[in-house]
Amino acid sequence: MGKKQYEKNIILICFILVKFLIQYSLIGPEYELQRDEFLHIDQANHLALGYFSVPPITSWISYIIKFLGNTVFWIKFFPTLFGALTILLVWKTIEELKGNLFALILGASCVTFSVLFRLNTLFQPNSLDVLCWTSLFYFIIKYLNSNQTKWIYLIAFTFAIGFLNKYNIIFLILGIIPSLLLTAERKIFRNKNLYFGIGLAFIIISPNIIWQFNNHFPVVHHLHELSETQLVNVDRWSFIRSQFLFFPGTLIVVFFGLFALLKQQKFKKYRLFFWAFFIIISIFLFLKAKDYYAIGVYPIYFAFGSVYISTLLENKIGKILKPLFILLVVVCFIPIYRVAFPNKSPEYIVNHPDKYRKFGMLTWEDGKEHQLPQDFADMLGWKELAKKVDSVYMTIPNPKNTLILCDNYGQAGAINYYSKKGIRAVTFNADYINWFDFEIKYYHLIRIKNAWEKENEWTETSPYFENARIADSITNKYTREYGTTIFSFMNAKIDINERIKKEVEDVKNFH
Repeated sequence: MGKKQYEKNIILICFILVKFLIQYSLIGPEYELQRDEFLHIDQANHLALGYFSVPPITSWISYIIKFLGNTVFWIKFFPTLFGALTILLVWKTIEELKGNLFALILGASCVTFSVLFRLNTLFQPNSLDVLCWTSLFYFIIKYLNSNQTKWIYLIAFTFAIGFLNKYNIIFLILGIIPSLLLTAERKIFRNKNLYFGIGLAFIIISPNIIWQFNNHFPVVHHLHELSETQLVNVDRWSFIRSQFLFFPGTLIVVFFGLFALLKQQKFKKYRLFFWAFFIIISIFLFLKAKDYYAIGVYPIYFAFGSVYISTLLENKIGKILKPLFILLVVVCFIPIYRVAFPNKSPEYIVNHPDKYRKFGMLTWEDGKEHQLPQDFADMLGWKELAKKVDSVYMTIPNPKNTLILCDNYGQAGAINYYSKKGIRAVTFNADYINWFDFEIKYYHLIRIKNAWEKENEWTETSPYFENARIADSITNKYTREYGTTIFSFMNAKIDINERIKKEVEDVKNFH
């Protein structure tokens, strides 16, 4: 290994260390795990070829986390790891494009000091999704540079892994296919190995497709539900604005990359990437997608932009401008660091709302403004809920014959994760609809109900039990679950198992 390569490796390792050190410092001690994380962690206890909420890879990672102790450290480790690997891939892409040391540092800085810090904060499919997008783009570049068949199969394999992680990667393929047809690289459609690769990808993803078929394609229902409840509040201008907020001060590097792909002879064989960028973004805009769906597009374009900018700075002035470019990346990230992460207390955010309002962070998926960002509010109140449910559970005679029924997957997952009594809560919401244990004969019910429906719950349910009481509620005013009520119903006058089985079937039939 030469001295220059050794120096490059040391710098790369430093970027990765910075990534891990900062990532683990972004969440304040007041905050707990986020709503979605509880659902994904619970999937480790119910391994399957598919789920209503996500494809199966998240559950496999959750199983590894469970094996490692199911601690918060490991829950946060994997999204951080995927973020670090994305930095590594951008670095390797710049090397493949013959970029110099400055290009490597600039590209790695753009990816490191970006929205990936926020994305990698939570254990969700999004971090691996971005890594799969970047990997697939990288393998395309390797194929264009070598014409070696192995890269086609790696592209196919990467797509399959991405598909089994998050169906979002389909939009990458919808952007790549027409981009190939618009360039000389359309010749790949005459390569039989492309179709063998497609066959390989289909074989890998087929178990999940079969699961979808056997369960009447819940992904279609999920998308329909999203379009009616969340995407309806998404407007295209907010989508565009968010792209600039994701990469403050560095999106210009992407634009330099796009210019180079269109105009520079050196980048001519990569021109399909120019068309792919605009086709993919156009698809997301047309579908009114959530802004973060597009994040996976950008890392590879930082590589193109960094290499092109480095060629423009091969002069005396460039020696002065190069460190300023790197400094600009870090400086532009500082304002985002101050507001985009749960590193300030809820009280601070409530007392300084303008800092968050101007970035649109106080507007939730319902289109309304609230006192905290939605993700932050989704990281509060869970320990309180689990502790209070544990207390109610211990007041019930023969508590093992108690059904803990929640209104949403966040409540159920949080109870299952934080409970000190080992109880297992369920809900008719999300994947929990398949996780009811009817081997247990239920005589009692602990009902966790959203605050705005508690009166109806008391009226409708209490007549079916000999003893009924409102046991407790969530008092943390900053949580999204504020006011969530815990009911205790004992000694049922009806067959709880049969009643719940019927409701489960009704929900499944509706889906």
